[in-house]
Amino acid sequence: MTKRVLQGIVVSTKNLKTLVVNVERKFRHPVLLKVIKKTKKYHAHYEEGTFAVGDNVKIIESAPISKLKRWKVVGTK
Repeated sequence: MTKRVLQGIVVSTKNLKTLVVNVERKFRHPVLLKVIKKTKKYHAHYEEGTFAVGDNVKIIESAPISKLKRWKVVGTK
């Protein structure tokens, strides 16, 4: 089974060893046929690294680390 890899923008670095990443996806509405943007925030684990708000990062699925963290930071874009 392959793990999902998502790309998003860091929106918070306030938690220790945790980044909050905002991932945006685009899809076509089935009835209206308009392109719609949806965003979702993911909590991602990272051991070390200097990330700032606004950085592009890639995250990958992982086993549950805590209540909210199911992703790990792979690296930058």
